[in-house]
Amino acid sequence: MKLTEEEQEILAGNVATVPQQALQHQIAVGDFFGAADFVPVTQAHIMADTESLGEAGVRWLEGLAAETSGQRRVCIPTITDPRGTDFSKADFLGQTASMVDLERRAIAAFVKLGVSMTDTCINYQTIQAPTRNEHLAFGDTGVVIYSNSVCGARSNFEGGPSAVAAGLTGRTPRYGFHLPEHRRGTVRFQTEFTPQTLNDWGALGALIGRSAGNYWVVPVIEGIEGAPRSDQLKHFGAAMASFGSIALFHLVGITPEAERLSDVASPALPLHRVTRADIESLQQSYRGDGAVDVVVFSAPQLSLYELRDLAALCDDRHFAVPLLAVTSPQVKPDADRMGFSARIEAAGGTVLSGMCFYQSYAREIAEARGWKRLATNSAKLVNILGGYGYQPMLGSMEACVDAAVSGRLA
Repeated sequence: MKLTEEEQEILAGNVATVPQQALQHQIAVGDFFGAADFVPVTQAHIMADTESLGEAGVRWLEGLAAETSGQRRVCIPTITDPRGTDFSKADFLGQTASMVDLERRAIAAFVKLGVSMTDTCINYQTIQAPTRNEHLAFGDTGVVIYSNSVCGARSNFEGGPSAVAAGLTGRTPRYGFHLPEHRRGTVRFQTEFTPQTLNDWGALGALIGRSAGNYWVVPVIEGIEGAPRSDQLKHFGAAMASFGSIALFHLVGITPEAERLSDVASPALPLHRVTRADIESLQQSYRGDGAVDVVVFSAPQLSLYELRDLAALCDDRHFAVPLLAVTSPQVKPDADRMGFSARIEAAGGTVLSGMCFYQSYAREIAEARGWKRLATNSAKLVNILGGYGYQPMLGSMEACVDAAVSGRLA
């Protein structure tokens, strides 16, 4: 890779030890992907839950933090994905003291590195939305696909060590979706209808992701009418990334790079049609026998407006099975102030902050609480939780709240 004078100084260890180690890692990544040089980045976002890190990962972070004493720490705004727990609800979730202690150790190490503990996967809705052509080093797949597609920013899926390295050096290898040629559409989809509910948007994203099925595929979607809202596009992109590892999509006439089809793709690209029946079929495949042990709204974390809508559905209800609503530390205080949290919890629900259900020892939670049959309106969540021993079911927010009352998903 071609290095600037500053990068040569970092690599030689003339800046500090930890940035030197970070750049060595980034050069190895760049060589693997054939990057010619580095691109400066303005934000980094780290997948940092301890279920992913484990004891070895936390020790590695603690080692980095110890070495940065008096040295250069992160040099650009660097934030974190959801944690592995909401400390105030750890006992309710059945999480052990060792899990909680590992979280506290990871947080202490990140703080020493200068990382801001935002604990969110919806930073584009709450912290600082990326801007068009802004180069980033983001880790969470839902964050990357939203930032690339809806905001028109530029990021690859960065692994945890790579995102940490970007925060320490202020750069990342220039490959993949940092390059204009990789942002062109490679396959077209025509949908015959525009979804309205979040579960329908997620199901559409799931179908497109499953069909595309490749990180380097860039779907171009036609047929969506109107201007989708942020929460709808959030569920759409998160499901597409989960089912197909997709990092970028274009909605013709909607997303910033695709005012016209010709802006992002050739009309000669293969065209796939998606029908309402396809959407219904996917959702029906996640139904089981209808009995429900727990209802979870998570993945992505809920926005203030999602919590508002959920609170309205909870009024004058009493839940027979637990209902969990997971949001970010930035949204939770507003939800408390506006009474949304209290209304959800008055019905028997629990509002959690700063975590994500599937990144919070979901298998161990299932074993501790006896939860197996789980209902949600998140297509991303149903795709993931089967691997954690759950029988996930997908329905609308309204149907899931009804299921919390009756114990069955209609």
